[in-house]
Order: sequence, then C-alpha cells, then structure tokens
Amino acid sequence: MTAHRLLPALTLLSLLLGWELLVRLADIPHYTLPAPTLVAQTLWANLGSLAGSWWFTVKVTFSALALACAGGVLIAAVFALSPAIEAALFPVAVILQVTPLVAIAPLILIYIESTTAALLLCAWIVAFFPILSNTVLGLRAADANLRDLFRLYRATPWQRLRLLLTPTALPYFLGGLRISGGLSLIGAVTAEMVAGAAGRETGLASRILEASFRTETPKMFAALLLLVFTGMLIFWAFNALSHHLLRARQKNG
Repeated sequence: MTAHRLLPALTLLSLLLGWELLVRLADIPHYTLPAPTLVAQTLWANLGSLAGSWWFTVKVTFSALALACAGGVLIAAVFALSPAIEAALFPVAVILQVTPLVAIAPLILIYIESTTAALLLCAWIVAFFPILSNTVLGLRAADANLRDLFRLYRATPWQRLRLLLTPTALPYFLGGLRISGGLSLIGAVTAEMVAGAAGRETGLASRILEASFRTETPKMFAALLLLVFTGMLIFWAFNALSHHLLRARQKNG
C-alpha cells in the first residue's frame, strides 16, 4: 500500500530527472527549454513579484467557484421543485456551457469596465455548469419509493428538498465541485490571456505573457509551475473534502 502511494511521486521525480538530463546532455538553450533546476532558481528569484500575481489568480478562482456553487445549487433546487422552470431555463445554462470562453471573453471585457469583474464572470461561466448539472442529476436520483413515501405523508416541497433530495444529491454535487475547482482556475487564466491585461489587478497569466514577450522562458515556466501547483492543491483539497463528507455521511446512516 505504501509503495502504491509512492508511485505518483516516483513517476514525477523520474520525469523531472529525465527532463534535466535531456536539457544538459543535448545542450538545449535555456530560452528554448530551461532545465527544472533553472526553473526552480527563477521561481525563487522572482517569488516576490510572482506571489502577488498568484494571490490575484487564487482570489479570482475561488470567488468564481463560490459564486458557481451558490448559483448552481440554488438554481438546481429551483429546477428540482419546478420542472416548468427547469424546462424554460436549462437551455440557457447549456448555451453558456457550450459557448467557447475565448469567443465571449472579448465581449465581456468590452461591456464590463472592471477587468477583475470581467475575469470573475468568465471564470464563473466555466465553473457554473458542472455544479448545476451534477446537482440536478443528484436531485433526480432520489429513490422513487422514498418519493412516494414523502407524498403519502404529504411532505412539503421544502421537506422533500431538505430531507430526501439534498442527502441524495451530495455525492453528485461533490463530483461537480471537483470538476469546477479546476475549471474555475482554467477560466480565470484563459480570460486573462484573452484580456492581455497588464499593470495592477493582474494574475499569473499576465506574468506568462510578459515573460513570453521578453523571451524569458524560465520565468514563463516558473509562473506555469505556480499555476500547476495551485491546480493540484485545488484537486487534492476537494478530493479530501469529498472523502471526509461522504465518510461522515456513511457513518451517520
């Protein structure tokens, strides 16, 4: 079991070692492909300037995710209680999901004066649909016999939602949350890339663009490393949250 848990770390270390050897043995210029050691040195040297941009990206990501959770769960609950409203509004949610972000981000940036608000909206659009669709799917997954039992006892719509539908939908919601966690980060970075923002209120995407304009490839990789690390932290955090909540739910009945 311990060896199984070590496999991901060993695989990553092997890839990094192979990367380092390739750069050194092939004598690849650092502006083409920097070695991992040079990327680490560059990250350390620029940590002060990159930290502020990283924090901006994190704030946009989690703000968009929080709004996606609140809006997705609320609308999913309305859909569960009113099939007519679901039939009317669900196509709108689908349209938001299937429209490429890079196609609508320039329009959002035109209509919204604040760059931060525009980035937040773009990240929310990407993160919203998995929360909504998974939660709706979970609310529909309640056992038919239990639904009949609640009708027999004349339970109110609120009682059905709180006591029957919500516990059933929890695993589905958590699955959507794990998906949306990464998508909100992708949405924030993609929108900032499209915006080409510079100066204040900018995240790691802007640092990558600036470094690419100056052919500072090691700095590009350093900023990218922070993004990858952030995405992995989000994934692990929501995996741990899902495991904890589902295990507690299983113990309670």
